Amino acid sequence: MDRKNIESSMISSIGYDANNSTLEIEFNSGAVWQYFDFPESLWYEFEASDSQGKFFHREIKNQYSESRVG
Repeated sequence: MDRKNIESSMISSIGYDANNSTLEIEFNSGAVWQYFDFPESLWYEFEASDSQGKFFHREIKNQYSESRVG
């Protein structure tokens, strides 16, 4: 999945696959996680957020099925 680099104290890059509604986040630790059944509308909110880290904790963490992929 293509990810774009972002400026964040906890996240280094984010990507989204609209075909299967999967969000992918690479954390600054190097870990890569995918979040499934993630709504495309929420992707745009996440991408445009002033703080992706805060958005992640508020809207994503423990809200979606997830899998570590890297």
